[in-house]
Amino acid sequence: MATRSPYKRQTKRTMIHSLPTPSASHRFISRKRISMMIPLALFSGAIFLFFMPFNSWGKSPGSLDLSRRIYEIEVVAEFPHDPDAFTQGLLYAGDDTLFESTGLYRQSSVRKVALRTGKVEILEKMDDSYFGEGLTLLGERLFQVAWLTNTGFTYDLRNLSKVKPFTHHMKDGWGLATDGKVLFGSDGTSTLYQMDPRTMKVTDKHTVRYNGREVRYLNELEYINNEVWANVWQSDCIARISPKDGALLGWILLPNLSKGLLKSGHRGIDVLNGIAWDSVKQRIFVTGKLWPKLYQIKLKPASETNEIHIERQCLV
Repeated sequence: MATRSPYKRQTKRTMIHSLPTPSASHRFISRKRISMMIPLALFSGAIFLFFMPFNSWGKSPGSLDLSRRIYEIEVVAEFPHDPDAFTQGLLYAGDDTLFESTGLYRQSSVRKVALRTGKVEILEKMDDSYFGEGLTLLGERLFQVAWLTNTGFTYDLRNLSKVKPFTHHMKDGWGLATDGKVLFGSDGTSTLYQMDPRTMKVTDKHTVRYNGREVRYLNELEYINNEVWANVWQSDCIARISPKDGALLGWILLPNLSKGLLKSGHRGIDVLNGIAWDSVKQRIFVTGKLWPKLYQIKLKPASETNEIHIERQCLV
């Protein structure tokens, strides 16, 4: 912080003391002018507020700023998470409730989870022949895909009973997300798909690249503030992708989460996977496969990051 000059402070004091003392009549006139100016200032302020752009009203001071290209994270809060959950899909559904899809053969499930306690409130086990993958919520239906197959399932939001299976046209089932109109999907390649939720046919697809290189292993997806966020499998990176053209908008770097768990003695953890977004309170939640914790995070601009560092850390 710049140091104020003592010379400037002394000069300002000298000027104030050298001014003539105002007479009583001058003080009266000044008060009169001030009393006339206050209503005018209030009126002007009211006019200014009235004609302010309406889209600036009601903005949350903590709304998510995505103006930077590369972010690190800070942990806002930690919550319990089932350490046996091989997390493949995660979403926030309001009222401190999460829905989660887990993988592994003979252990795959869809579950309703209480955010603050980590308690599994409802669990719908999948058939042993399926390996659960990405999950998203559209209307009153949960959509889930499965690994190494073109089969997916829809579930009733209230009790997680299966509604019906569906067939998608991606090469494989990895991640799912939605903007409320279309479904976004990933299949472990660098392709981001858009699908019609009624027919599950692919309506558009884009290859995601960074500095000319394909960003492979796009995994769990979440739709956040007009962007698709994707876990990059086997990395501690989240790619921010434009749903319009697949352009890579930036990166979020989270290596400290897994490092912290390992330091705490949690040797059985697998990779970062799982992004959930609370659009009302602007909260971001992340976890990983077999992680004992779920984290609420906030973004901060990365301190020092270069292109080579990103390529080594995020392009696997």
